[in-house]
Amino acid sequence: MFLKLFSLFLLIPLLELYLLLKVGEIIGSFNTVLIILITASFGAYLAKSQGFLVLRQIKTATAQGYMPGNELLHGFFVLIGGFALLTPGFLTDAAGFSMLIPQIREIYVGMARKIIQQKLQSGQWQVKMYSGFK
Repeated sequence: MFLKLFSLFLLIPLLELYLLLKVGEIIGSFNTVLIILITASFGAYLAKSQGFLVLRQIKTATAQGYMPGNELLHGFFVLIGGFALLTPGFLTDAAGFSMLIPQIREIYVGMARKIIQQKLQSGQWQVKMYSGFK
């Protein structure tokens, strides 16, 4: 767990900074900053539109009377993708855009479902059933 957090908070930003500096050397600092601003703006727009689409799907699922588990996972990845796109850097932009494209996001949702299923089956996570109001 420590190594995952270490890589998340130290190695990824260092790699992003390195890439930003290298790209800045090649295309210039103004163009690099311009690319970052464009991807952040487009990412915010895409995250908003995909977020509203997922909210509509959650609403439809609950109106039909079933728990919107798949839709909630899609919403989670839209949220993470939006945050990734607002973070300056090329790697986070690539990850963020991949989470906002529905066909690719389905791969992330499938992987998350498998992980959740494995944790539930192994007993690492437990589900408590709601028995109503007392």
